[in-house]
Amino acid sequence: MRSIALIGAPSSAGAYAPGQEKAPEALRRAGLVDRLSAAGFACRDFGDVEGFRWRADPASPLAMNVAQVAAVASAVAAQVRRARSANLLPLVVGGDCTIELGTLAGSFAPSHRTGLIYFDLDADLNTPETTPDGALDWMGVAHMLGLPGAVDRLTKIGPRRPMLVPEDLLLFGAGNITAPEQAVIDQRAIEIIDVAAVGADPASAAARAVAWAGSFDQVLIHFDVDVIDYENFPLAENVRRKCGITVDAAMTALTILLSADNLAGLTVCEVNPDHGAEGGATIVDFANRLAGSFGGAGA
Repeated sequence: MRSIALIGAPSSAGAYAPGQEKAPEALRRAGLVDRLSAAGFACRDFGDVEGFRWRADPASPLAMNVAQVAAVASAVAAQVRRARSANLLPLVVGGDCTIELGTLAGSFAPSHRTGLIYFDLDADLNTPETTPDGALDWMGVAHMLGLPGAVDRLTKIGPRRPMLVPEDLLLFGAGNITAPEQAVIDQRAIEIIDVAAVGADPASAAARAVAWAGSFDQVLIHFDVDVIDYENFPLAENVRRKCGITVDAAMTALTILLSADNLAGLTVCEVNPDHGAEGGATIVDFANRLAGSFGGAGA
């Protein structure tokens, strides 16, 4: 039986607004640890790293709260290293998408090649030079790749720069892609299994992703719940309707992704507990589904 380390990253520093910083505690209250145990996994709760609630940052309008994003990611990296040293599978719960910088940074092993399956409606390949809104949560992958225009403070969080090369990345479920992002995908030949493919046949799409991951020593999965259509399952930060995929399709795909033999960690992000049903039924449902995906995968 694989043992899991639950690591909370209660930060919305890189987001558009507050809310995601509440997710780790909300998922605990929803019974995530007990549900993982019931699914057959020993789960050690490592608690939360020091978090941050989003606020406007007029001093750095194109890369808001960058110091706090870097601090949270660095703290996540330390906890991921701690989990791995104890032979535990890191389950990092955020928080906004920038926490993946920490998961990736903490997962490096000198002799291991690491792949990243980035399960997200957005490609997150923007930089402060290509988007004016200053929200770093859709710039994370650009900083992992060290793209031109990326903020130096974020590109050097890991033990190497860049943390990723294009062939180590699979964009899974992507559909909201800006023109500059598409140019990066084309120029750098980044692998993509788009949202239409995942929505049409989530099991087949996920099986393709697992096959892609097989060439790596270890693979990380990043799961942004924004990929789920908000109208179908209103839990994410982003309230986009009539796009993305159903929650059933998302969890079907995630279950298969978690079955990868070389799985080295899962990051779950952009959960906003203020959304969904009054009384918290939606987040309880999600906690149950997430534990079920681990159980179904036999991770």
